Amino acid sequence: MRASLLLPLLLIAALPAQASSQLALDKGCYSCHGEPPRRNTPSMAQLATDYARYRGQPDAPRQLAEKLRAGGLFAHIAAHERLSLEDCETLMRWIIEGTK
Repeated sequence: MRASLLLPLLLIAALPAQASSQLALDKGCYSCHGEPPRRNTPSMAQLATDYARYRGQPDAPRQLAEKLRAGGLFAHIAAHERLSLEDCETLMRWIIEGTK
């Protein structure tokens, strides 16, 4: 494949991760899960490590998003409950895949 055709494909492949990182920034996730994380809160890197066990499970992002929004993962956290299911699922998929 010619380099001129490969570069746009590589850029497109990187868009979901960049979009999810931007979504996390837009939704204020880094306020608690940034570096350093807020007291008693895991960083995004820690979350990615913890949730790596769900890789390859296609239903995991949706199921985890539903639990997170309902307060079933970390108790009731208003910021989690305000996320739309779609945004929460996108963020969970990004975290499961390693936040890269």
